Amino acid sequence: MAINTDVEDWGSAASQDSGERAWLLQSPSVDSARHPEEESGSGVSSICAVFIVVNAALGAGLLNFPAAFSMAGGVTAGVLLQMFMLIFIISGLVILGYCSLVCNESTYQDVVRATCGRVTGILCEVAIAIYTFGTCIAFFIVIGDQLDRCNFIHFYIYTLRCYLSDISMDKVALSVMGTWYVTIVVIIKYIWPDKEVTPGDIPTSSASWTAVFNAMPTICFGFQCHVSCVPVFNSMSRKQIKPWGLVVTLSMIICLFVYTGTGVCGFLTFGSSVSQDVLISYPSDDVAVAIARAFIVICVITSYPILHFCGRAVIEGLWLRFCGEQVEVCVLRERRRRILQTLVWFVITLILALFIPDIGRVISLIGGLAACFIFVFPGLCLMQAKLSETDNRSVSWHGLLVLGIVMVTLGAFIFGVTTTNSIYQDVVN
Repeated sequence: MAINTDVEDWGSAASQDSGERAWLLQSPSVDSARHPEEESGSGVSSICAVFIVVNAALGAGLLNFPAAFSMAGGVTAGVLLQMFMLIFIISGLVILGYCSLVCNESTYQDVVRATCGRVTGILCEVAIAIYTFGTCIAFFIVIGDQLDRCNFIHFYIYTLRCYLSDISMDKVALSVMGTWYVTIVVIIKYIWPDKEVTPGDIPTSSASWTAVFNAMPTICFGFQCHVSCVPVFNSMSRKQIKPWGLVVTLSMIICLFVYTGTGVCGFLTFGSSVSQDVLISYPSDDVAVAIARAFIVICVITSYPILHFCGRAVIEGLWLRFCGEQVEVCVLRERRRRILQTLVWFVITLILALFIPDIGRVISLIGGLAACFIFVFPGLCLMQAKLSETDNRSVSWHGLLVLGIVMVTLGAFIFGVTTTNSIYQDVVN
């Protein structure tokens, strides 16, 4: 059974309610978007789609960009690496829109399953569950970085109360503006630095050619919005590749300016001594930075439940398929299982966040999975879609096939490098 089954397939009134909830869980960050079959001729405008995609990409990951620039070997290496990867990041989003049209599916995992087969679809769902789980841990670490230990625990209790409530579009918009505010603060603090801030060494080149790869997990983690963007594409009023290409291009350019501004100015302010969370490097009594911390907390509050909902929906679908349960049986047990899953998810992510030293360690792991969502799965989908076209194999056909192979290779390389480096760091430390 697909997680995102249409409402009509759920039968009774109770089943219909559960079906609508399943749709929401699959695309909770698009609360203004509607199922494409619910209302023909209407949908999200291109401008609104740009905002939603930017919201899906921007988040607490931008706090790690100055440290990523430091690891890459300076501003030049960091910016060039971003520009290079942005080409394939945008390509992946366009490919997902194209494959969604071809297979007529409206979620990321369903597109992968329909295009690449059952086994690849299951691997994709497992990767989504692990990624959302790891990201929730990263968000808790961010909270721990911003607050002292006492407030840290109390804040988690408050977050748990917010955990089951709805996330309105106003709160999401506030979180987006919050990330922009953080970037503005970092830029202003670089132009007019505090007197007590003493920057470390500022490298102008990489220590080795392999050092630049250390920044890849952060870039992948920061720009990964591909899982959320398939429902966005299907919610658009003009569900066509050309307007979708313009939407994702503009969205990624906006994200590029935000991440580059934070990364460059944060790195130049503190040099090689910059923390994995750039806000930690600023004085604790700085009012502007304190407001930035509050905005990051808001961003985490609005993002944590969304990520959990996505992860829980994927786990729910895998469990139902594994057990072979009927939908009607699932509906009767859904509430009890949802509460149990929520509590277990919350407690485990909290405990792990307390023992993991900094956000960089988590990003180095989940950044590799983000590379799979950005490069590997879209590349596989493109290859399968093109290989199924047996009647028209022109020069452009071969070019797109090569693009798919390059994306899969690049994603597999990033995943392998980040995983190996993370394991090595654990052994050394």
